Amino acid sequence: MTYIRNILLTLLLIGCGSTQESGNNESSDQKATKEVQSPAEEKKVILFFGNSITAGYQLDMDQAFPALIQERIDSLGLNYKTINAGLSGETSAGGKSRIEWVLQTVPDIFFLELGANDGLRGLPLDETIKNLQDIIDAVKNENPEVEIIIAGMMVPPNLGQGYSDKFSQIFPKLAEANDATLIPFVLEGVAGNPELNLSDGIHPTPEGHEIVADTVWKYLEPLL
Repeated sequence: MTYIRNILLTLLLIGCGSTQESGNNESSDQKATKEVQSPAEEKKVILFFGNSITAGYQLDMDQAFPALIQERIDSLGLNYKTINAGLSGETSAGGKSRIEWVLQTVPDIFFLELGANDGLRGLPLDETIKNLQDIIDAVKNENPEVEIIIAGMMVPPNLGQGYSDKFSQIFPKLAEANDATLIPFVLEGVAGNPELNLSDGIHPTPEGHEIVADTVWKYLEPLL
């Protein structure tokens, strides 16, 4: 009788040990599952919203300055990704009409490079200012903490010096009103240089985009 009791006790202890061990394994499995399911830290978004300059007119996408900025970010191991939302021929009105769709990805840094096509077409600049402000408001509505960079542009005086002067003042005024970072002239060192522009004399070559990237980086880097 004692012998049978000892066997039963031994089996009971073995069973308890197996249950405890199984419980430990389950906890480890659960922990591992949680680790696998934990998403990697999402990268912050820099959204480049502009016209053909941003889009890299007639160039491969990786030759345009937003892609060159991404290369610098990656080389420094910074947790940001760039999105090139440039569209050739885009006016401020066109940008306003598509901004809601673009904002399906909410940016942490918003780079605005629009208005040049308005100036080249001689469009009313009061409407340009309103459209650009509406774009900025839409971005701020999605992310009130967004950092904004405004790319200043210039137009030739063929529509009158008064028009050109008023056009160039659009961007400083917008930057001041929205506490944004201003790049006085995004094509600094590129515009007017035949060696750095395509045959149309307007759009940068790959070498021109490298200089644009240098200019943009000076203002972007402190925000990263």
